[in-house]
Amino acid sequence: MSEDTRTKLLEGALRSLTEQGIAKTSARSVAAAAGVNQALVFYHFGTVDELLAAACRHGAEQRVALYRERLAEVTTLAELLPLARELHARERAGGHVAVLAQLLAGAQTHRRFAPATAAGLGLWIEEIEQTLRRVLAANPLAEFIDVTGLSRAVAAGFVGLELYEGVDEAGAERALTALGQLADLAGALEEAGPMTQRILRSRLRRREGQR
Repeated sequence: MSEDTRTKLLEGALRSLTEQGIAKTSARSVAAAAGVNQALVFYHFGTVDELLAAACRHGAEQRVALYRERLAEVTTLAELLPLARELHARERAGGHVAVLAQLLAGAQTHRRFAPATAAGLGLWIEEIEQTLRRVLAANPLAEFIDVTGLSRAVAAGFVGLELYEGVDEAGAERALTALGQLADLAGALEEAGPMTQRILRSRLRRREGQR
């Protein structure tokens, strides 16, 4: 029963963040969303801040788990883009990115939110990195790409696109299309003949040496 109440509070915190924003989220609003007494917030989590931090991790774990098997099945960048588009649409429609945005915004002025928010993003980054390492393994560009850094850029870009779509839907769509074009280019390089790949690697190494 105690674990059930704890889960209700975590879900209530996420709902309150989505519907009211971080500024209006309180023990009262969370308890109302969870359908429990607000004293239970302090009993289970000590403070509202601790509850919000736990809710961030809880929400990320749930969302990542929904896509883990699908991501594990991706073998090429061409396969990854449609899944990214689906994820983009579902996460925005469900208000899940709004929660992350609220916590990211809160972490700018309340640094106590930063570790939990980073941990939540870290779950996404870990899955993205594993997928990118697998799909880029045979690509001639692989040795020139910092996949760890790229996975963080993808995660940050995803959040940014979700928020950007709210003010410029057409612009966000063009950004996604451009990413698709880059994926197609990387795929074409992967299918290029050995001679073309050797020339490309040689030129890239030369450029790397000039930096």
